[in-house]
Amino acid sequence: MKKHIYFILVLLIALSLAGCTSPTKTLTISAASSLKNSLESIKVLYKQAKPNVEVTFNFGSSGDLQQQIENGAPVDVFVSAAKKQMNALEEKGLLLNGTKKNLLENKLVLITPKDKKIIKGFEDLATDTVKQIAIGEPASVPAGQYAQEVFTKFGFLDKIKPKTIYGKDVKQVLTYVEQGEVDAGVVYATDAKASSKVNIVSTAPKDSHTPVIYPVAVIKASKNEATSKEFIEFLFSDTAKAVFKADGFENL
Repeated sequence: MKKHIYFILVLLIALSLAGCTSPTKTLTISAASSLKNSLESIKVLYKQAKPNVEVTFNFGSSGDLQQQIENGAPVDVFVSAAKKQMNALEEKGLLLNGTKKNLLENKLVLITPKDKKIIKGFEDLATDTVKQIAIGEPASVPAGQYAQEVFTKFGFLDKIKPKTIYGKDVKQVLTYVEQGEVDAGVVYATDAKASSKVNIVSTAPKDSHTPVIYPVAVIKASKNEATSKEFIEFLFSDTAKAVFKADGFENL
């Protein structure tokens, strides 16, 4: 009889503890590929703070991610490498009201392969010394859009178009330069900082392009509104800011 009562008590305690355990929630974060290193590091820290939340990332060019969201992809949070794509989603009513915030700022730099030092600045891109240049596809990659603005400011956009190679995202542009497939490329300062295979030749003047601002927002169709808001709050925490700063971003 005592054993029977003991068994029932153990079972009740086990059921009680099981009821106290919060179910695991999964968040899908679509983010610009230039954020990959930082967000992967932040994911580990967030897991320590929120063990019952599983974060999955979908990295790509901001333009492609925007289109995926417009086409109904199940996304909770979007982090873009430019305001343009985020504003487009807001205009279509696809963002949760009051959640859009400017998170980070980046810089645009000109890079060359580590073993090639044939140019000293953006002006040299228009010379015959440079045969091929890599930038992101301007239609979908903000870094490519910014690069074209710089080339326009310097007055040689049309002259260098024939020797421009376009990458699907900024990471591909970096790879082209690292592997010596092109003479130079334009990427974000954070991407260049993370690579030991490139030289940073020059930083684009601030007045030569639109500020490189990374906005973040919750997608209106998200089924995890509260958890998504909590994740964004974490991105603004001192813990996350330290990661972004170490990777070369400027916190806003």
